Amino acid sequence: MTEKAKILLVDDRQENLLALEAILSALDQTLVRAHSGEEALKALLTDEFAVILLDVQMPGMDGFETAAHIKRREKTRDIPIIFLTAINHGPHHTFRGYAAGAVDYISKPFDPWVLRAKVAVFVDLYKKNCQLREQAALLRGRLDAVPGESRGNDVLGELFTRLAALEESADGMVKQLESNEDPALVVSAQQVLSRVGRLRAVLDALVPAPAGHGGPTPERTGAPPAARRPPDAG
Repeated sequence: MTEKAKILLVDDRQENLLALEAILSALDQTLVRAHSGEEALKALLTDEFAVILLDVQMPGMDGFETAAHIKRREKTRDIPIIFLTAINHGPHHTFRGYAAGAVDYISKPFDPWVLRAKVAVFVDLYKKNCQLREQAALLRGRLDAVPGESRGNDVLGELFTRLAALEESADGMVKQLESNEDPALVVSAQQVLSRVGRLRAVLDALVPAPAGHGGPTPERTGAPPAARRPPDAG
């Protein structure tokens, strides 16, 4: 069973946190509360999150300052942040949110369906990234465990099969998001596809080259047809 993703909800008002939990409970993920920017940063030290919903107007450390701290940390800089605010100061205020590293900026009152849909996409992207890490760990572990030339067929064949399924899933997600015309979500999905492409390049490089040739030739090594495809992204 796939492990649930964690979603960090940051707001100084208890009623707002309860409202967010009511909206997002249908996603069946783990919702973590933080009542301040400082509390959010502490939670990020110990847990890994798929997405952060961050209120802008908070006493003490506001949302912009909290986001700046998150983006400065190597461990957390890639976590998508959705800013939530009850105050609309116009384009300049929105631009400040994007400049602070937000992937989206939503004014209250917001449409619960829209917010839930956006969060669901980032949860899916997070889980795809987790799959990529698992595949990379599997690659390292299997190659370390299997000696000699046995690596060239059974182990690589299994990894190519697993990667092909992941490529198909990630490519389908990108195409689906492009039809929604949401640039922030498309960019995030393309980042996942890029990681898939890098893993593909690593696997292609591990295919043994025939004697007298400088590069891998999957047709001659027993690798499955998926191995013959070039990387989908850089």
